[in-house]
Amino acid sequence: MRLLAPFSLFAVSAALAQSPTFEHSVQPVISKSCVACHNDRSAAGGLNIVPFQNQASLASNRDDWERIIQKIRTGEMPPKGMPRPTQAQADELMSFVTAEFDRADKLVKPDPGRVTARRLNRNEYTNTIRDLLGVDFRADRDFPTDDSGYGFDNIGDVLTISPILMEKYLNAAERIAARAIGADPLPKPVEKLYHNRDKAIRRIDRSTIEASHRVDFEGEYTIRFGLPGERGPDAAPVKLGLWMDGKLLHTLMAETKPSKLVYFNPYSEEEMRLSLPEGDHVFRVGFIDDPFVKDLTDKEAYSNKKNKWIESILFIGPFPEKTERPSRKKLMTCDPKSGDACIETILSNLARRAYRRPVAKDEVAKLTRFVGIAKQEGLSTEQGLQLAIQAVLVSPHFLFRVERDSDPTEPRQVTDLELASRLSYFLWSSMPDEELLQLAESNKLRAALDGQIKRMLADPKASAFAENFAGQWLEIRNLDSVKPDPVKFPAWNAELRDAMKTETRLFFQAMLTDNRPMAEFIDAKFTFLNETLAKHYGIEGVTGDEFRRVELSNPQRGGILTHASVLTVSSYPTRTSPVIRGKYILQNILGAPPPAPPPDVPALDEEKMATAGSLRQQMEKHRTNPTCASCHNRMDVLGFGLENYDGIGTWRTKDGKFDLDTSGIMPNGKSFQSPSEMRVVLQSELPDFARCVTEKMLTYALGRGLERYDRRTIDSITKTLAPANYPFQALVKEIVQSLPFQMRRGETPRENSSKQVANR
Repeated sequence: MRLLAPFSLFAVSAALAQSPTFEHSVQPVISKSCVACHNDRSAAGGLNIVPFQNQASLASNRDDWERIIQKIRTGEMPPKGMPRPTQAQADELMSFVTAEFDRADKLVKPDPGRVTARRLNRNEYTNTIRDLLGVDFRADRDFPTDDSGYGFDNIGDVLTISPILMEKYLNAAERIAARAIGADPLPKPVEKLYHNRDKAIRRIDRSTIEASHRVDFEGEYTIRFGLPGERGPDAAPVKLGLWMDGKLLHTLMAETKPSKLVYFNPYSEEEMRLSLPEGDHVFRVGFIDDPFVKDLTDKEAYSNKKNKWIESILFIGPFPEKTERPSRKKLMTCDPKSGDACIETILSNLARRAYRRPVAKDEVAKLTRFVGIAKQEGLSTEQGLQLAIQAVLVSPHFLFRVERDSDPTEPRQVTDLELASRLSYFLWSSMPDEELLQLAESNKLRAALDGQIKRMLADPKASAFAENFAGQWLEIRNLDSVKPDPVKFPAWNAELRDAMKTETRLFFQAMLTDNRPMAEFIDAKFTFLNETLAKHYGIEGVTGDEFRRVELSNPQRGGILTHASVLTVSSYPTRTSPVIRGKYILQNILGAPPPAPPPDVPALDEEKMATAGSLRQQMEKHRTNPTCASCHNRMDVLGFGLENYDGIGTWRTKDGKFDLDTSGIMPNGKSFQSPSEMRVVLQSELPDFARCVTEKMLTYALGRGLERYDRRTIDSITKTLAPANYPFQALVKEIVQSLPFQMRRGETPRENSSKQVANR
């Protein structure tokens, strides 16, 4: 032992001497490569790094240090012309700072954060009404637009209730309750005609027309279609379809041969008898898979002697429905005329599902009183139930998701019932179903959580996750408001827009349900197309309106960045924008949004673009300002990598009369020559992409903005998923099992005082 002691002391001393320190690993790099630009006088980018030359600054200026690490990791800093550390020196600096952050985080008590009471947003309200009552109600058409925060419209702190919205809730409750029960008498049937001569229809193409029509009362309607003209004696029947709000309702076979009547009249009518929901709708009528018109001229297409075409839509109704409404079956589990016990059962079941928890007897008693009030006023029992349903739908217990704090000073695990609502509104944007509720009521949900996540993601209702999370993360919702210039982009129309949205939604769902690795978001070898979008992409062999999975062999397409939806929302109405597209990638893919531009940046002279050079040449002149170059060096490179796609995502090789140059060199030295090579470069930054998606999904799942204390959760999730290449469905499971999703804390005195000051 005496012989070993000197050697042991020597080993310990040597280890201490080699252990990294701030003075050895960080301070020399900062002094040599950073201080020259980021000092007391210049403070480039608004950052003065002089006070950061000691280890204490890691705690006092953590946000700035994290920005520094991110800039060094991506190669953006130091800029060209400044002394650059070797890769080993940069790695040592980043490793030391990250280790210090990890050490500091372990000393802090975990904080699950606080989620405020959350109002149902418009999508959640629509879906909840559908699942609760079986009624199709479009809140997006009746309610004011929801405010957004942190990129999403389900953030509790911004979902307020205005007087106008409260009035909308009251009106909607009355209409929804009436549609659910159908106890009120219907008015006499009326006719409403939409005809070509009155310009009351929109002609989509030679075989399709469209009209906006308000259905005032839910019920059965006769829908009659005017079909002038004829085709040859050997003409085959053609399938006629009726769509409502983009959904195919019914089809029939329409005859196109000349009439055999003695007194020939080339005008015929076809009709359907359908149940229609109340509300404002867009109806589309069209021939499906009709090759006959493809060889006709425009004049022949509307000639009664050459073609059978669609001229008008006539709505006649409402008529009493012959079959019981699904909503009535859902509610009327017994005959309410049999007595109070049945009424209490109906309302107890309804309130339990609407409030997403068991209900007390006095709550049910208050609802049953509405039935008694209705009877006193001479109304029927069913009309009394409608009043009770209205009361349920305007209750705060329905409109808000409230999680109560028993001890505001201590974090607690959310109850199984609260967890059920968190889970269902995360994945379905709707209320828990019966299976989730029963598991929660018996306190068995946590034990069955993984199985429930898998079941819920396989359910058709999970399409809401793609529409609401992916639609906002990838900004695909903006397709409804973009208006590409019809002169420069004549191919743009409603069908193409809808096809773009569908491709991205189906792609996201496939990535989720198949648990695909996250890298495939950037460069997948498959997508989902119908004939409209396939022609837009120049891909052959896809026919018909139905979407199907298509394997990609051409490197022009691959991953979400080549989806026409993404390329369109990241363009101007008249042209592409490398700046917008580059910013899109930094913000939504790499999680490194650039700062706002300085106010004195000169505008791009678009008038010279068509004659003075390509867009890239103009942008490079625009970027000679060193202030601009600091941000644009990375942003524009990414945007120019997508210049082969025009403003609506069509492949091109020229910008006007100028050849396109889509090559680029990233600040870290990695280069590419084409969009496909750029996707390979982006895949090398997969950890940044995975962290970005994790942050956005956690924000959406919690319904609140992320705070510094959430970084531990994000770090833990990304480290767990990294060895398996970040499988996407596994990310959902990790978020559901995470501390902030499973727990909550009360309001701290500081938060409470901040709100009081803000409300003064």
